[in-house]
Order: sequence, then C-alpha cells, then structure tokens
Amino acid sequence: MIDVRPVGYVIGLLVAVLGAAMVLPMLVDIAEGNGHWPVFAESALITALSGGLIALACANGVREGLSIQQTFLLTTVVWVALPIFGALPFVFGGTEARFVDAFFEAMSGLTTTGSTVFSGLETLPRGLLLWRGILQWLGGIGIIVVAMVFLPELRVGGMQIFKTEAFDTLGKILPRATQIAGQISAIYLGLTVICMSSYAVLGMPMFEAVVHALTTVSTGGFSTSDASFGAYSGVMEYAASLFMILAALPFVRFVQLVNGNPLALWQDSQVRAFLATVVVLVGVTGVTLTHVFPHHWEQALREALFNITSIISGTGYASVDYMSWGPFLISIFFFIGLIGGCAGSTACSVKIFRYQLLFASVRMQVQKIRAPSGVFVPRYNKRAVTDDVLSSVMAFFMFFIVSLGLFAVALSLTGLDFITSVSGAATALANVGPGLGDQIGPAGHFGGLNDTAKWLLAFAMLIGRLEILSVYVMFTLNFWRA
Repeated sequence: MIDVRPVGYVIGLLVAVLGAAMVLPMLVDIAEGNGHWPVFAESALITALSGGLIALACANGVREGLSIQQTFLLTTVVWVALPIFGALPFVFGGTEARFVDAFFEAMSGLTTTGSTVFSGLETLPRGLLLWRGILQWLGGIGIIVVAMVFLPELRVGGMQIFKTEAFDTLGKILPRATQIAGQISAIYLGLTVICMSSYAVLGMPMFEAVVHALTTVSTGGFSTSDASFGAYSGVMEYAASLFMILAALPFVRFVQLVNGNPLALWQDSQVRAFLATVVVLVGVTGVTLTHVFPHHWEQALREALFNITSIISGTGYASVDYMSWGPFLISIFFFIGLIGGCAGSTACSVKIFRYQLLFASVRMQVQKIRAPSGVFVPRYNKRAVTDDVLSSVMAFFMFFIVSLGLFAVALSLTGLDFITSVSGAATALANVGPGLGDQIGPAGHFGGLNDTAKWLLAFAMLIGRLEILSVYVMFTLNFWRA
C-alpha cells in the first residue's frame, strides 16, 4: 500500500503557496477600486487554509525521499489539485463561471496551454487578468522543475537521458528539487523582469507588460485582450519572439551559462536543432506570404517569425488570424504544434530531442540493413544512447499518437466537427493553445464547446503536460500493488 502522507504534505504546501499568490491580484483590485478584491480575499483564505490543513494532517509521514510510486502520484495529483483551487476566483469573480469553465481555464493556465473559455477579456477586472498570468507563470516554473527532477527519475519518455547531464537526484528527490528550483527560479524571474521591461520600453502599458511577460516566459499565451497579441504589432512582435525562443530553451543550460560556461547553449544539440527548425519554418512561411499574399517582405518575416515561434514553443499567441493564410500554411501550423521546444524548458508538446532520438534510431536501423554484421550505436550529444532510452521514446510516440486519435474520436462523439475535434485534441495534448477552425481557431475561443468536450480537453492538457506516460501508469493495477 502506498503511503500518501508525503505526497499530501507536498501538495498541501503547494496549495498554500497558491493561496498566498492570490494576494497579488487582490492588491491590484484594491488599487483599481473596482470592488472585486473580496473575491480574491475569500479564495485566498479557502485555498491557504485548505493547503495548510492538508500539510498538517500529513506532516507525520514526511521523510527525506520519495519512492517511485509516490513520485508518480505527486506529479499527477498536484496538477489536479492546483487547478481546483486556482478555479475559485473565476467561480466567485466577475466571470461567474460554472465550475467546468473555471476548472478548464485554471487547468489551461497551470499547464501553460493557453486555451480560454472567456471572451470580452478587456471587460474583466484586472485582478482576474493578472491571476490568469500568474497561473501560467507558476505552471511554467513548475514544469521546469518536474522535467529536470521528477521525469528523469521516473524514466518517462526518454527523459532519463538528462539525468546524469543535469542533476543526480536518485533517492533524494525533494531535497534536490529545492536546490534545483532555487537556481532555475532566479533565472526564470530575471528573464521575466527583462521581458516585462522590454515590453514597457517599447510602449506596452505597464499592466499589460506585466501580464504578457508572465505568459511569454511561461510560453502560456494568455493575453489581456481577445485580439491576443494583435494589438501590439511591429517591433513588439520581434521582442516577444525573442523571449518565446529563450523560454523554449533548456533552463539548465542557462544555469551553466551564468556559472561560467559560455558555450553551454550551443553545445546542446537539441538547442541547435530547435533553432534550425525555427529558421527553416519561418523562411518557408515568410516566402509563402510574400509570394502568395500581398505582404511586404518585412511584414511577412515579422508575422511568420512571431506566429511560427508562438506555435512551436506552445505559447499560443496570435498576431493575425492565420486561418486566412490558406491550407498549406494552416497544415504547417497544425504539425509544428506537435514539435515543441527543448526538454527542461517551459515549452510543451513532443519536444525536439525525441525527434532527434527517433531519427538516430531510424538511421541506425538503415545502417544495419546496409551492413548486417556492423555494430552501430545511436548517439545523442556525442553520447551513446541506451536501449531503455530508445524504448521509452518509442513508447512515448506510440502513446501520443494513440491518445491523439482517442481524444479526437471522443470529441467528435460529443458533436464537434472533424476539424474542431482533431485540432482540439492536438492543441490540448500538445498544450499549444489555439486550435483550427472558426470556433477554436486563433480568432475564437473554447467557451462554446459542450461540457463533456471541456472535461476531455482538460484531461488531455493534464496528460500532455506531464508527458503522458506518467499519468497513464497510474491507471494500471501494478502501480497500486507496488
């Protein structure tokens, strides 16, 4: 029987921290004088007290390390518990949302998916707009710690390849998590402040600069306007593109960079592959816009750079309605959402390193066919890749594709059309944000979907953000018997 007390203790502390974070939007509403601040006061009280009581009730079971089963349980349950409490301001607040909508929004925020059920964002109290940004910012730093500490330990989806490369956490998950989070958090916060300052200097109002900095560095994509980033064209798009790219790079490399290794980023093969992919896609999209649509070359480059970067990093901002760019570019946008950024970043989706390992495996098989007696070993970052890493990556791809199909079919059974079902499943599972079509495309929102579809999409966001396998393993009998 799994002892859930250590898991409950950590979750209780994190819920209490979430309650404390609600004080910030409360202060904003007090300063605004809009009378909305009691919503956050009540939500903060409920959340902080609940978290504190859970932690106290489980404190007698705390120990230095967590077992593998407890770690799987923690990484999943915390991403369910936090959206439940994060939804309270939407239920009590100006949106007066039903719980399904509030939970969807909170899950979208904490998983940094960026899909929203709300319209008329400009009319919402500023505290709620800030809260949406805070949810994504907390989710961004949270997933970095999960990717660097927990997933390599759990050997999920090939993430174990980063275990010896980053930090040795075996047997001491929680203490090492604190140390790792401390180093990365400083860089994450610094990058957010620089992003916010850049937006403000370029002319974005300070409140909007704060919210957009929170959602840019977290590659979340929540905005303060229904037009998303469309209100800030020009040089602001270049600035946003830069910070989205930086946020999609592995943060452990930034730690090495500030500690005296100036080549840390460039020496990482997934960084080079990610940047090369962005350059190629921006080039193809820019050329297409210049020759097929009446775009000036600078406008074509800017719109291609911003929107390609936004989708491949999983941020989900949109500066234009790219649904009007024709089927070729729409197809590109669909598939690049399934690529993702680098492991150990705030970016989401499949991740570029898994494609590198897939191609390395395919290349090895081709070499074996050509020279059956030869000995070939796939390599990543100049290191040999073990069979268990390749098997884990292949399992991830299989479960990702199967999950995509199952969610698409399930959504279609709720009455959604083909494009909405497939793109909705893909954007939720890859945590990208906007889908395709008039309803959930870059110019739409998810508020018009039926309740069953919203619950399905919320679950898809959860398993997609936690690398799929770490959630599915909890549905096996062997997990609970261990």
